[in-house]
Amino acid sequence: MRLLKTAIHPDADPNSSFIFSRQAARAIVLNGENILMLYTERYHDYTLPGGGVDEGEDIIKGLIRELTEETGAKGIADIVPFGRYEEFRPWYKNNFNTIHMNSYCFTCSVHDELGKTQLEDYEMHNGMRPVWLNIHDAIKHNENTIKNSDKKGLSIERETFLLKVIIDELI
Repeated sequence: MRLLKTAIHPDADPNSSFIFSRQAARAIVLNGENILMLYTERYHDYTLPGGGVDEGEDIIKGLIRELTEETGAKGIADIVPFGRYEEFRPWYKNNFNTIHMNSYCFTCSVHDELGKTQLEDYEMHNGMRPVWLNIHDAIKHNENTIKNSDKKGLSIERETFLLKVIIDELI
């Protein structure tokens, strides 16, 4: 899958001997200029549905699982590779100091009506919920959060970058 960007957080060491590697699958679901996103109240941001792929799990199966759990999406079809976003971020678990994450992004379609979500406890605690919104509004919102919020998460730069590439290439 083509590389869209490599991002290195200033507090991460991409040459460390203590790097935790993780793969993630992220869904790009469009309906005109509207996009299916996750709003997270804790971070006041919009992100693409998706997340970590389990050990030994096929990337497409991980995408479908994450999209279904986080949004209640049904009828997931027309899955097409879009691009990969590579990042190095600080990590403070299990004796690692850096996480190397590859986010594999795919376009796909879903039925208009979303079903019940199956969010994890931390996702519910963070106030995560699926929303359809105009992609330009999502970018504007995230840029405002980047500029003005001290509670922003580490993923907001990735998500805002991806939204801009989606506009350039798909809308």
